[in-house]
Amino acid sequence: MRKIKIALIGYGKMGHEIEKVALSRGHEIVTRIDIDNQQDFGSKEFRKADVAIEFTAPTQAYGNVMKAFKAGIKVVSGSTGWMSDHLTEMKNLCRDGANTLFWSSNFSIGVALFSKVNSYLARLMNGYPMYDVTMSETHHIHKLDAPSGTAITLAEGIADALDRKTGWEKGTLLNPDGTLTGSDSCAPDKIRIDSIREDEVPGIHTITYSSDADTIRIIHSAKNRSGLALGAVLAAEYTVSRRGFLTMDDLLDSLS
Repeated sequence: MRKIKIALIGYGKMGHEIEKVALSRGHEIVTRIDIDNQQDFGSKEFRKADVAIEFTAPTQAYGNVMKAFKAGIKVVSGSTGWMSDHLTEMKNLCRDGANTLFWSSNFSIGVALFSKVNSYLARLMNGYPMYDVTMSETHHIHKLDAPSGTAITLAEGIADALDRKTGWEKGTLLNPDGTLTGSDSCAPDKIRIDSIREDEVPGIHTITYSSDADTIRIIHSAKNRSGLALGAVLAAEYTVSRRGFLTMDDLLDSLS
């Protein structure tokens, strides 16, 4: 395995976890950029990086990616809550390998496999309209976006497979203080996604098909952040030798 030089953009809990995994796999961290040293995007250390791994907030991610592109650095981004507004732009910027961005709403290999199971189950359920589908996601109290990017991606996978669903709607949000906001009403052709913000939960995603007779439910529950960190580093290793707009499907294909 080739040793790569990694720039970390965002040095919170995920940044520290990614650093630990990257070092354990023999890679080098050339710089760490956080909210208080944004000037380091212009540093010689940043320009040394083979790839930058970016885990920040929805309000910061777009600007971070654009700064990395300006420096000619490939980016692996796991920030959620921003890509829906910028997907077409990012794909255009990465066309013909002009820039390189590997983006995923969730870098866990387990979640990627869960997503494939989700899509397969949705295709099976397309022929059984007596089952309605709902979703819920639970995350730590520091998460700013709701529903989670992973939940949205999973819902879009269901809507692609179910003729009776055209998209998703935001449902209820159980806040850390116990208050409930939002609504449990939902258009029949939409998938309702409920959210819960609780303690330090890394992430739980639940998909439920229910009829008058029974319930079918699949769940992915993260135990910690290590799976996300490993996936991000694997994505960085994959991205170094490739160009364009990349996704977890590309990575999974290379691992299988």
